[in-house]
Amino acid sequence: MKILVSGLVNVETSAKVRGFPINYYPIDYPFFGLAMNVGGVGFNVSRALKTLGDEVNFVSFTGDDLPAQIIEETFKKDAIETKSIQKDLKQTPQSVVLYDDSGKRQIYCDLKDIQDMRLDCERLKNEINTADAVVCCNINFNRTLLHEAKKAGKLIATDVHVLSNINDEYNREFLENADIVFLSDESLPCEPNEFLSSLKARYNMKIIVLGQGSKGATLYERQTDKIAHFECVPCKNVVNTVGAGDALFSSFVHFYVKGFSAEKALRYAQTFASCKIEHNGASVGFLSEEELKKQISE
Repeated sequence: MKILVSGLVNVETSAKVRGFPINYYPIDYPFFGLAMNVGGVGFNVSRALKTLGDEVNFVSFTGDDLPAQIIEETFKKDAIETKSIQKDLKQTPQSVVLYDDSGKRQIYCDLKDIQDMRLDCERLKNEINTADAVVCCNINFNRTLLHEAKKAGKLIATDVHVLSNINDEYNREFLENADIVFLSDESLPCEPNEFLSSLKARYNMKIIVLGQGSKGATLYERQTDKIAHFECVPCKNVVNTVGAGDALFSSFVHFYVKGFSAEKALRYAQTFASCKIEHNGASVGFLSEEELKKQISE
């Protein structure tokens, strides 16, 4: 399947800490507790989809600097198409992720000037028209892509991450245009089912998936007009939960576009995400489709 993914890519440094809150000390030595990887939601989703067997075309912005070179080399190794990455930023975005043994995390994300960029969709017409689905991460430069993909009749998927207000101005266009919407339960103002009911009444998306971490996930499907909760798939050894939501989102998109029912796609996605958090780093620990199916059959 061909999937167009448009979103953030950055260089990510993860650092293991003793716990939260962090007490002050001038230096610590967390041996093998520091790691640098290419990250960002767009990259995480692209790598996951590629590992699952999809043909991925990635759209984003970077600077023309050392982090951009690291990103470019990583994409080449993953055999992900990079011709739609524009080096127009003053600097490439970077992030630092602090995490502890319990899986808690604190993220510092420096977007540089990426939120000021605008995407030229005229250059992407062929990529849009030939895609089986378009993943639009909720970043400013994707607002034009949302409308172009909609006009082309493409299945659009987005993850708005943290949402506490169904009328949130920043995410409104993404909620209005996406067919598949993912979000987290981290800042819900009410019970999950009540929030999803309000969300599906306000917008016309086909599917909503609420990621709830260790509490599982909740699915709304407009075709049946039902909300269903799915218990989590236990993880053998939690190392780092950063990127779990991206893993859940990307694997759901893969299996749903492939023709799986929403419920079956979510169960596969939960197993995919559960296996992913046994690794350190938002863009590592992804299984191939064959490896995932073995995990499910065991």
